[in-house]
Amino acid sequence: MLPDALDVIASLGLNAAEINAGGFLPPVHIPIDDVIASQSARDDYLAVFADKGVALAGLNANGNPLHPNPAVGEKHASDLRRAIRAAGALGQTRVVTMSGLPGGEPGSTVPNWIVNAWNSGALDVLEYQWEQVVVPFWKEIDALAADHGVTVAIEMHPQNVVFNPPTLKRLVERCGATNVGAEMDPSHLFWQGMDPIAAIEYLGPLVVHAAAKDVRINDEYARIYGVLDERFRRLSPDEDPVHLGGHEYVNEWPQDSAWDFVALGQGHDVAFWTRFVQALHAVDPEIAINIEHEDTAFGPVEGLTIAADVLKSAAAVTV
Repeated sequence: MLPDALDVIASLGLNAAEINAGGFLPPVHIPIDDVIASQSARDDYLAVFADKGVALAGLNANGNPLHPNPAVGEKHASDLRRAIRAAGALGQTRVVTMSGLPGGEPGSTVPNWIVNAWNSGALDVLEYQWEQVVVPFWKEIDALAADHGVTVAIEMHPQNVVFNPPTLKRLVERCGATNVGAEMDPSHLFWQGMDPIAAIEYLGPLVVHAAAKDVRINDEYARIYGVLDERFRRLSPDEDPVHLGGHEYVNEWPQDSAWDFVALGQGHDVAFWTRFVQALHAVDPEIAINIEHEDTAFGPVEGLTIAADVLKSAAAVTV
């Protein structure tokens, strides 16, 4: 499976791959426990990349490590710790994840995302989340990452305590973190109304990794529904929904959606992506930019091909 995936990546003129190592999705492309335990397993694993002429560009353990249901939170937290150990063992310096989202008070069973803290009760929730859950956990993760020579790159993702540049800075500052930064995925910033390039300039050296994923705003529907739209449909078991941990699954996207994830270039043109790559290179000329494909209008290889062409065009102007 991994050699075939790397063949596709190499055929598109791409030179690196970020590998999933747990969290929402299982680590199907890495024997992660063997990699941690055995030098020979590490050598064999890295040899697959070397044979294909594709570099390993970090591990990904996106999930909710702060979920109050231990079937989700404790598993995803364990996966993140394991990914950090595996990355260090492989000589990698980046692990991508999400900050996580706790419940709103002790004894909660579901996460509570405060979108607009206009009332004092919402601030009470945020104070509990940050002081009692977020800071202790992320201090531990920062120390573990430092021990293994790894920087954890947080994807700023809604339904997490870190969902925009200021909350990313808040986590780093409150934890005194030295080995935590941002994965700059512009897609979730687009639909929240942010400018990813301004976000890069705001965060500066805290941007340590990047993703290339596009969003199209559908004005016809966005002006009615707004971007905070809850019209998702629960999929039945016979529709084979994607399992997220515990009793949670992915829902069906609204048909008349206010916005959609689209292949690179379908929401923002090459000129934007050129400026995006230039802004990243101003922070770190060696930064990894990983394509993330979630456009249901295109097949996996088709969408990856479209994105690769856009990203290579942008990079050609930047070099």
